[in-house]
Amino acid sequence: MIAMGMVIKVVASHDYGDALSKSILFFEGQRSGKLPPLHRMTWRKDSALRDGFGIGVDLVGGYYDAGDNVKFNFPMAFSTTMLAWSVLEFGKFMGSDLSHALDAIRWATDYFLKATSIPGLVFAQVGEPYGDHQCWERPEDMDTPRTPYALSKQFPGSEVSAEIAAALAASSMAFRPIDLEYSARLLKRARMVFDFADTYRGSYNDSLGPWVCPFYCDYSGYQDELIWGGAWLFKATKEAKYGNYVVENMHMILGNSVGYAEFGWDTKHAGINILVSKLVMNGNPNSEPFISNADKFVCSVLPESPTISVSYSPGGVLFKSGGSNFQHATALSFLLIVYARYLSQGKRVIHCGEVVATPFRLIQAARSQVDYILGSNPLNMSYMVGYGKKFPQRIHHRGSSLPSIDEHPGRIDCEGGSTYFSSNNPNPNLLLGAVVGGPDIRDSFSDSRADFVQSEPTTYINAPIVGLLAYFKLHSNS
Repeated sequence: MIAMGMVIKVVASHDYGDALSKSILFFEGQRSGKLPPLHRMTWRKDSALRDGFGIGVDLVGGYYDAGDNVKFNFPMAFSTTMLAWSVLEFGKFMGSDLSHALDAIRWATDYFLKATSIPGLVFAQVGEPYGDHQCWERPEDMDTPRTPYALSKQFPGSEVSAEIAAALAASSMAFRPIDLEYSARLLKRARMVFDFADTYRGSYNDSLGPWVCPFYCDYSGYQDELIWGGAWLFKATKEAKYGNYVVENMHMILGNSVGYAEFGWDTKHAGINILVSKLVMNGNPNSEPFISNADKFVCSVLPESPTISVSYSPGGVLFKSGGSNFQHATALSFLLIVYARYLSQGKRVIHCGEVVATPFRLIQAARSQVDYILGSNPLNMSYMVGYGKKFPQRIHHRGSSLPSIDEHPGRIDCEGGSTYFSSNNPNPNLLLGAVVGGPDIRDSFSDSRADFVQSEPTTYINAPIVGLLAYFKLHSNS
């Protein structure tokens, strides 16, 4: 599985603090709704101010998932969970960026409180994706249908509902030290939404398939999100019922053919094992199979492991099939750092056959991925917009590629945007901090809007790297 001749470049330390600030700033460029007075991504303006009003529900706010103008709540919730986990693990390393990270979380949780405000309904999406994807429009101009799509008892969607519950529970912990009232509100809603997800089990593929597929179709089943949501509620409440739920239902995914190196908006397996391993590591008889599976995750991603199940490019980036490859590099690296810290606390190492993986080795592996993204790669190119001297100029992102309202106050309609899409000019607006999908397995990168697999940024690529950069900001000599 390892590309022959793989070279891991060792370079002078990157400016992880600068990259951290920008990685969080990116989320301001993805905001939907009424922007606050202190909004720092000044070329972005208010958008989608009437979301939900056609059906009498306020669904204004939240994030656009990538370079389009749809609010897909499944990946938005996962991104929120990861931002909150980043704050919980690494917030103390963030310095002045901590307040901005919490702002990024609150922008999502305020929206999720709206999306779950009607008992028995959970909104899963706002915007008609096919219409949206046919138009290259600024979010400030969009005139495509803003249809809200809801889940209910008759039309369940356990994966979306449980991921929203996880996001709310994790975020409640992030806010607990600074805003007890808001924290309690998030946790109360997390319980309610989790109960809905668990009571009315089913996949949103079946209820909303024509609108969520192929964009964010659930390929791994909804059971992993139920366990993930239960694990976060256990972490947030310490209530035995949630811990028991996780242990008693783990069988639902143990027989799943999904590999150990799976973690992202669709599949939570590796994340569950890492998260729960901390909760049960202290001699708990229920620690199996979580710790064993967490160890197997590590052995499935380390390049030298005999049981590796991912590929690496010649330049050293972790690679898995499918689009937006950096989502794997950032999410799996985040888990490596978190688990390395748990292992250190437990004074443990991992045995991958004859290979011994120490906590330091896990950190080293994660750092190689972060450094690759920041420019330690065969092209000597940063894949984070605005970081370093050379970075992507033509990212697949509507707002970034079209002139801002300040520069072009007149409306640019659906057809009018196509000339900007096909232009070879650099994007006029820097979406600072955006990490794009990344190069192919040969380390080649086409800086082209049309190649969305490589050039499109997403919230779920960026969210895990926030925690990674916070860690390396303080531990740059690790």
